[in-house]
Amino acid sequence: MPAREAIGFRRLHLSDLPLLHRWLNESHVMEWWGRDGVTFEAVVDKYGPRIAGDHSTRCYLILYEQRPIGYIQTYRIADYPDYAVCVQVGEGAAGVDLFIGDARYVHKGLGAPILTGFLRNVVFAQSTIDVCAMAPDPANRAAIRAYEKAGFRYLKTVQCPGEPRPEYVMSVDRGRLREWALRAGVGGGERRLGDEL
Repeated sequence: MPAREAIGFRRLHLSDLPLLHRWLNESHVMEWWGRDGVTFEAVVDKYGPRIAGDHSTRCYLILYEQRPIGYIQTYRIADYPDYAVCVQVGEGAAGVDLFIGDARYVHKGLGAPILTGFLRNVVFAQSTIDVCAMAPDPANRAAIRAYEKAGFRYLKTVQCPGEPRPEYVMSVDRGRLREWALRAGVGGGERRLGDEL
């Protein structure tokens, strides 16, 4: 059982991009995230503006015992109007996407505690956010189960224009996360973020 207090997050830095590039080309990540691999230049082009604050998506590394093990990002769904129309999860909704890049930490029961910590310390720390939605590939049963363990519930399956596969839309609201955490005995635990938010 993973130690929740060992989980933490920090903002993504330019110096992290070689590590992110390596992870994005790992077979277990490419299966659900990108699928075709990516060049280092493409990583810089995509994530550089996000790190600089020129983009609405906020990027973080997932830490376990202070060691980077994965990537997680959040954004206001309304900042992506076409996507907002497709998923229709309401105003005040944030999206979250993540992967565990270090294969040694895959299928170790970290998904739910990572998500609950990130929701409490980052996503719902924003008073304007009431709901968080995630939209895994319907075939990614391991991710769906982890999200359910973090309190997410299925809403609908949608096919967004320009996307090759449908999305299995799930959501959790601030109140349900609190209730779920109390029932599941999940609380406190993971290291809180500091000033780098």
